[in-house]
Amino acid sequence: MKKANYLFIIIITNNAIPWHVFGKFVSVKILKMKHFFTLSILIAFLSSFTLSVGIDDVIAAVRTGNASMVAKYFDNSVEISMPDKSNSYSKSQAELVLKDFFASNPVKSFEIIHKGENAGSQYCIGTLQTKNGAYRTTIFMKQKGDGQVLQELRFENR
Repeated sequence: MKKANYLFIIIITNNAIPWHVFGKFVSVKILKMKHFFTLSILIAFLSSFTLSVGIDDVIAAVRTGNASMVAKYFDNSVEISMPDKSNSYSKSQAELVLKDFFASNPVKSFEIIHKGENAGSQYCIGTLQTKNGAYRTTIFMKQKGDGQVLQELRFENR
């Protein structure tokens, strides 16, 4: 039975060498193909986890009111919307605006209402509870290169 399996593989790979001469070489090819397939599945599986790392880190930073940690994920330009102002900022400007917001509104908690992804983009909608009130918060991240970058952050009065 094994000889038929190896012979079949030889025909598939357009290898005209008889199985009984190079039987070990063919079995090594099969073993390598199994490892390649297993490795491919493993990489695909692990890459699905790397997508959520960025947004989870941003959510953790928002929960603690840590503007510097959020800023690590900023794209070159970031849209920040707040009840009193809304604009597109550079990385450094956006960090200052966010620090000012967290200083004026100390964070008590952040509760996730909905979190999802679509075509390489990730988003999170939640309620940010501060000492000055509650804000419906939207975090929008997009795939850029090999990582996620934060492109939009919205704080709306509840």
